[in-house]
Amino acid sequence: MITAAILFAIAAVAGAIMALIRFTGRDYPPAALAAIHGLFAAAGLIALLLIAFGAGVSSSMRIALLLFVIAALGGFWLLSYHVKKRALPIPLMVLMLRSR
Repeated sequence: MITAAILFAIAAVAGAIMALIRFTGRDYPPAALAAIHGLFAAAGLIALLLIAFGAGVSSSMRIALLLFVIAALGGFWLLSYHVKKRALPIPLMVLMLRSR
């Protein structure tokens, strides 16, 4: 559980930095920063997945997993903008920041 929290915390810091980059006028963050964010978020999601389907886990843990999966889908949507070299939509970014 602590491993998943640490991985998500690192991903959250990278995500906040990427949001600040977008809010300062750049269309999208550097690819390396986006990759770091995505890798740590994916690793955290996998760690949470392994925990959530263990024996004796509360339903709140599974709800947390579902919420992180929804956040990951939003992240993939933002990634599609980045790949197409289009400006990331600020309203979606704000929604992503508020959901974490």
